[in-house]
Amino acid sequence: METGHVMTVDKQAINPKELNSLALAYMGDAIYEAFVRRHLLEKGIVKPHRLQKEAVNYVSAKSQSYCIHSMLEQEILTEEEKNIVMRGRNAKSNTVPKNTDVQTYRYSTAFEALIGYLYLAGKTGRLRELMNLCFQWVEQRKEVR
Repeated sequence: METGHVMTVDKQAINPKELNSLALAYMGDAIYEAFVRRHLLEKGIVKPHRLQKEAVNYVSAKSQSYCIHSMLEQEILTEEEKNIVMRGRNAKSNTVPKNTDVQTYRYSTAFEALIGYLYLAGKTGRLRELMNLCFQWVEQRKEVR
């Protein structure tokens, strides 16, 4: 059983179950970006232009949507995680997607909400497990193109 770390703001713990989906996605976006950057550095990519170019393959709405669809299709998410994903997918955002369709955007928001939830819940082992799977899927998908 994992023990969750407690992230505090003004000495009050953040309970991810009480946050709305867009707040979870906001946190998840930042956490996923940090995971991607570390992953790229671990792969030996160090030149800033190449780092930026490679990162786009992982952080695009299409890649995030692909990852969450893969997780759902392979049935690797717990019921709790599926509930977070559905809440994230159904969240009403006033943002209009720039380079993608609304469905892809909603699933990428769901992906980010899940990442934010796992991070804030202190489920770092599970977060790493899902990130590693996602990186594998994105890299396999890139090879196919």
